[in-house]
Amino acid sequence: QVLSFSYFEKEFPGTFRTAEQIREMIKKNGWKRVVAFQTRNPMHRAHEELCKMAMKAENADGAIIHMLLGRLKKGDIPADVRDAAIRKMVEFYFEPNTAEITGYGYDMLYAGPREALLHAIFRQNMGATCLITGRDHAGVGDYYGPFDAQTIFDQIPKDALDINIYRGDHTVWCNKCQDIVMIRDCPHSNEDYLMLSGTKVREMLSNGQAPPPEFSRPEVAKILMDYYQSDRAKD
Repeated sequence: QVLSFSYFEKEFPGTFRTAEQIREMIKKNGWKRVVAFQTRNPMHRAHEELCKMAMKAENADGAIIHMLLGRLKKGDIPADVRDAAIRKMVEFYFEPNTAEITGYGYDMLYAGPREALLHAIFRQNMGATCLITGRDHAGVGDYYGPFDAQTIFDQIPKDALDINIYRGDHTVWCNKCQDIVMIRDCPHSNEDYLMLSGTKVREMLSNGQAPPPEFSRPEVAKILMDYYQSDRAKD
């Protein structure tokens, strides 16, 4: 029995949901196959496309974009700003009734593969049939190998989990393909890809400069620019 959900219910009433509430949401939507996407950041176009790739591969009815609402590391964007940015992206760029935005009260641990396994259990419990596990999922710096959080699922006993794992690679805009691609599936080279570091993106947003539309949806960039130019970001 949970005695308290801490501040999450009060501060994020439109986003925080328990596993039981999410299962009810899935049932109400009539979804049978559901992809879950873990995020502690606002979603740029590569994240958006990763969700859509996984939905197509899994023949999913919908996606649960599951935000982490707890503590992050210094410099990360606050949960309310992330929430607004993700909602704007879904509103404009997902088909109606194919994505739900929820959040859970959990602090990021940066525990790499073991945390990815924990994330899978969380999403299994909330009714998802597939978890997207991207490159360096729950990693920090280069402490873990880029795909350690995927190969851990090969090391656990077979049928230990009742959820599929969609294994993503680095997803980027390719100037030759003129599309968002997964690097492992693209025949082109790094010089053809649009790659912006987090530091570069923050610098652009702080200066009131939107990242290229191939990288970030303009409606999302506007929300992030407003935040980075506010007093909150300077504190």
